[in-house]
Amino acid sequence: MATLQKIRSKGTALILILGLALFAFIAEELVRALSSNRNANRQTIGQVYGNDVNYQEYNELIDEYENAVKLGNGGQNLTEAQNIQLRDQVWNDFLRQQIIEHEAKALGLTVTDAELQNIINTGSSQLLRQTPFVNQQTGMFDVNQLKQFLTNYEEIQNNPEYPEAQKETLNSYYRYWKFVEKQVRDEALAQKYQTLLGACMISNPVSAKAAFEARNNETSILLASVPYTSVKDTDVEPTEAELKAKYDEMSKQYPDMFDMLTEARDIKYIVVPVTASDADKKALTAELEEYKAALDSSANIANTVRESRSSISYNGVPVSRKSLPTDIAALLDSIAVGTTTAPATNAADNTMNVVKYIAKVQQPDSVEYRVISVAGNDDKAKKSADSIYNALLAGAPIDTIAKQYNQPAAAQWITSAQVDGSSLRDDDKKFVETLFNTPAGSVKKLDLANASIIVKVTDRRNIIDKYDVAIIKRPIDFSEETHNNVWNKFSSFLAANPKQEDIEANADKEGYMVQSARYIGSGDHYIANVPGTTDALRWTFKSKVGDVSELYEAGNANDQLLVVMVTAIHKKGMRDFKDEYLQQTLRDEVLKDKKAAILTEKMQAMKSVAEVAKMAEAKQDTISHITFANPVYIAGMASEPTLSGAATAAQKGQFVNAIKGEAGVYAFQVLAKNKLEGKFDQKQEQAQQASMNMRSANGFMQALVRKANIVDDRYKFYQ
Repeated sequence: MATLQKIRSKGTALILILGLALFAFIAEELVRALSSNRNANRQTIGQVYGNDVNYQEYNELIDEYENAVKLGNGGQNLTEAQNIQLRDQVWNDFLRQQIIEHEAKALGLTVTDAELQNIINTGSSQLLRQTPFVNQQTGMFDVNQLKQFLTNYEEIQNNPEYPEAQKETLNSYYRYWKFVEKQVRDEALAQKYQTLLGACMISNPVSAKAAFEARNNETSILLASVPYTSVKDTDVEPTEAELKAKYDEMSKQYPDMFDMLTEARDIKYIVVPVTASDADKKALTAELEEYKAALDSSANIANTVRESRSSISYNGVPVSRKSLPTDIAALLDSIAVGTTTAPATNAADNTMNVVKYIAKVQQPDSVEYRVISVAGNDDKAKKSADSIYNALLAGAPIDTIAKQYNQPAAAQWITSAQVDGSSLRDDDKKFVETLFNTPAGSVKKLDLANASIIVKVTDRRNIIDKYDVAIIKRPIDFSEETHNNVWNKFSSFLAANPKQEDIEANADKEGYMVQSARYIGSGDHYIANVPGTTDALRWTFKSKVGDVSELYEAGNANDQLLVVMVTAIHKKGMRDFKDEYLQQTLRDEVLKDKKAAILTEKMQAMKSVAEVAKMAEAKQDTISHITFANPVYIAGMASEPTLSGAATAAQKGQFVNAIKGEAGVYAFQVLAKNKLEGKFDQKQEQAQQASMNMRSANGFMQALVRKANIVDDRYKFYQ
């Protein structure tokens, strides 16, 4: 009882303590939840149909595409420009597929596994012809090659004795195949959707007949053209009400022009290049003179090239001419084997070069080979390798030997493009040199660091000249002192002119040029086409009108200095009526309408082409072969579809007056009506219209993009 009484006496305090504890627990969970949401937001790269697109998901797609591209270019790393192009392609393909899948799901469209397999079996997709599984004679996809590869892949993955390096190569090809397989499925779904959409716009005998006549009925006219330039702009100055009315009209007629899918910014900026000084060039020349002497005297050329920090590696393996830089390939025509050139400048890529021309040989551009590998370098492994080698030399079938050692030994091709300029380890170099120097039908045994391999060369194609050439190619870079001098001068100018209006007023006096860029979007990668401006791009989207950025180092090697000023913000959605770009467009359209009204009023009372042709700036001409299907082009003016329609509808001898066009107002008299030779084939015409409908179905994608409510925040993740 005493204990109970004590608890009661402390009840208020206990409730308060428990309440605080409960609040702390709830607060902790709330903080956790908010932190989780913030982390999720930090990983969100955009939205489609209100669904978040995760950065990791997008990155995995990029890896798939990059693996596919690398396999196509011999494993070479992509340049920055190629990486940007790849990321944009991945994003656009992802959006397109998300939209197609969204629409297809609503319609119940799918691509079954059986349908996919049928496409692969028949090789009906063009994508399949981009794979390695192509018959070299027919150029067509060969499903049997694919099946053989997949079988070999499974066997090799389960074979612990197979070298890991070759397993990884096969893994790359397997990942590539899975990527292509997914692309084929996506393509098939898109084709289904497009076919269904195209079938909604059916042809019929009446429209087929009209389309035939639109192409085959020709009209010749005597034309008088009165250009809008004949009326002064000052005589038809638009009012605010007229501009607003035109805005309302055009925004409904051309939604793609007026509806912004993402936010954008207008900016002004100054870019200051940093280039090497004369002292910088002199120092580089002296350094390369030393490396030239080293190339002439050194027994280890590869080591000298490596120490020189050349942008082109050297591995001692002759390379094809097409793999060499264009300036070096051209130079080889004018120097002899054994020559080492003095340091020379190539303005095209802003480099200084030293070249040692070692040898010229003839080798195949591609080699087909089969290989059996024996892991290990102990006596047992070496004895097995010798046994395999001797058996093949004696004429034993390689398939029989390979089966005996549980290896596929499938025929493979290696090309010059796959190895030219690559950084090769000693074992790789030995392997490559053996392949390109071994006659077809010959067998070679190579003892490598951790294995022995027996290679049989089965075919050699396209014997070409190859070049053993060591290249020291160095960019003509500016020194730190030069960079600091340019930086200090520009930063002093910005410190003295902190506001946007100050910069614009005084830039020219200091030799700086203020430039403009409109509608910088969140999907852009550069400012002013200068690489390395992602920080400036992020700043642009976080800033307000009138803000001036810090001084950024940009370019491929901090060789550009950049300052940015935000001049306008365009929100997502309909463009504002006051938008400067729209104002000019609206003004041009209102001017056209008002000038057309003035010219039409003057022409109303005129009864002939000759009379209209007497008007100011008017021209008279004869136009033949006008059809309804193709807009007539008036020399010096514009393409005029309205005129084509009016001429087709008019009768022979009829005078038609005051036709408003894109560049002026027209009057004409029909001189002749002709029908081209050709017989109307209803079935053929309807088939052509159906085909055109299929192509025009692609035009609906822009409307679907707007419907998808896409948010593109990729700029937050640019590196």
